[in-house]
Amino acid sequence: MCYQRLVWLFIGTFLYSFSSIIAAAPLSQLDAVKEAAEVHVESLITAPEYGKLEVQAINLDSRLQLSHCPSPLKADVPGRQSLNKSVTVMVSCEEDGWQVYVPVQIKLLTPVVVARRPLDRGITISHDDLIVQLVDARFQRGQTYTDGATIVGSRIKRVVGIGEPINGNDICMVCRNDEVIITASGSGLNIIAKGTALSDGALGEQIKVRNSKSNRIVDGTITAVGQVIVKF
Repeated sequence: MCYQRLVWLFIGTFLYSFSSIIAAAPLSQLDAVKEAAEVHVESLITAPEYGKLEVQAINLDSRLQLSHCPSPLKADVPGRQSLNKSVTVMVSCEEDGWQVYVPVQIKLLTPVVVARRPLDRGITISHDDLIVQLVDARFQRGQTYTDGATIVGSRIKRVVGIGEPINGNDICMVCRNDEVIITASGSGLNIIAKGTALSDGALGEQIKVRNSKSNRIVDGTITAVGQVIVKF
């Protein structure tokens, strides 16, 4: 009687262990499918030089019954999909004749100057107000900055929340009625003069300035906080 119990106990343990292995097999194959999709997407996108590429395949339905492919899985992006926010990858096993479509999310993270604290309108930006963080390109709008020193001394035109990228439209590197340094260049000459800004502007934008000495109004391009250049 005791012997029969031992036999049945052994058989029961073996069957339980075997069923656990069978149940676990599809899950490990699903993980392999996700990994194949992610690796394929990573091979198609060049990561930013100073940033980071993140790809994440969504979890697949655990009820999928997939055999263990005897050869490496194949991955492809069907159709004319753009590699932007997300893409669907087809992962297949030719020998066993199955294929799975795997949605993959894409994030391109680039270094951007963001607000270390909430910045109210009218504040003059200091080094302590800024920090550089990796930000998803999807949430960047307009002109952003990678070096906080570029915009230190600028004034806030729109409220910027903590952790938000600072956009060119959020600041004026030269504000209306500010005194500016005008550099007039051309024909190998550089002439420096003082002037007054007649409008707001950010880096690279063109504004009108009045030369304080000649009272002449000229168009100048903003090159830094409080500085414009005029070509002649």
